[in-house]
Amino acid sequence: MTDVIRPGQPWLDTNGNRIQAHGGSIFYENGVFTWYGENKEHTTPGSGNWHWGVRAYTSTDLVHWEDRGLIIPPVLDDPDSPLHPAQGMDRPHIIFNQSTGKYVCWLKVMGEGHEQRSTVLVADALLGPYEIVRAGLQPLGMNAGDFDLLVDPATGTAYYYFEKVHTDLICAELTEDYTDVTGEYSSHFPHPGPPYTREAPAHFERNGIHYLITSGTTGYFPNFSEVAAGPTHHGPFEVLGDAHPHDASRTSYRSQVSAVFRHPQKKDLYIALGDRWLPQLPDDMPDVYESVASRARGEAPQMPADPTAMAAAMAAGSGENTAIADYVWLPIRFDGDRPYIEWLDEWSPDDFD
Repeated sequence: MTDVIRPGQPWLDTNGNRIQAHGGSIFYENGVFTWYGENKEHTTPGSGNWHWGVRAYTSTDLVHWEDRGLIIPPVLDDPDSPLHPAQGMDRPHIIFNQSTGKYVCWLKVMGEGHEQRSTVLVADALLGPYEIVRAGLQPLGMNAGDFDLLVDPATGTAYYYFEKVHTDLICAELTEDYTDVTGEYSSHFPHPGPPYTREAPAHFERNGIHYLITSGTTGYFPNFSEVAAGPTHHGPFEVLGDAHPHDASRTSYRSQVSAVFRHPQKKDLYIALGDRWLPQLPDDMPDVYESVASRARGEAPQMPADPTAMAAAMAAGSGENTAIADYVWLPIRFDGDRPYIEWLDEWSPDDFD
């Protein structure tokens, strides 16, 4: 059993099974880290399964993880339930409401076309059981895509950053019970559509500066991340550039960041939690974002060194075998107030003060 994190390599739990916590995040409580996310163990080509519920793992060192099972199981007997495996449920985020004593989980659920809605659940314990209190929610009357959820520890106000599907990124404030939006919101990063639209927002705060890491919109195919900074939760945000400036492929090391976790026991350790959704893609795959932009300009798209291998990988990728997706967890470095993510073959939280 390894004592280090190896980004992009298969990560096994303490039972020797692949960890299934994709598009996820980490909750820290009472000295225990809980990593939760989409369970993709049955999301294989032809299965018809988008998910198999939300799974959680616990650890005391962020390296060795014990499987705690499904904290939100799939609903198998109701095809219309947002928790049915064929429904496009993903990216769970859980926050704790100090006033109500409830753990509140938001889920993104994709429907037909561009229709994307939210489901909200609550529980008395982090590991559940969770009960749906809202389904089919269109916050602010908008289709809500990839998102992040957080609580300001100073005020108790909760914020919901979500992609207004294929247009803007929205920062919405939540109601006191964290199960709906208040109507107070701000809009950021307007774009005409994919691949330019920013999705997969990951918020963190350092030294009073609010940061957002976002990705472009290219499905499961990786693209370059952007990092932006602003003085408040509502910005205004200034785009600082690629969050992975040393990655020549401009694919965020073939991953997509789902959340940023600040280690509560380390002085300045922020960890970018990323998914490598399609590990079968070749190392020299083209910048998918630039390929789409090139076609829009009427230019020939770039190709990898081995076009045959790329074609095979894209065909495999279209099957969405996310059951074998890997994780790319990397510490965030800082040049002054400018964050950036660089590659490490292996690393340990113990490397940090």
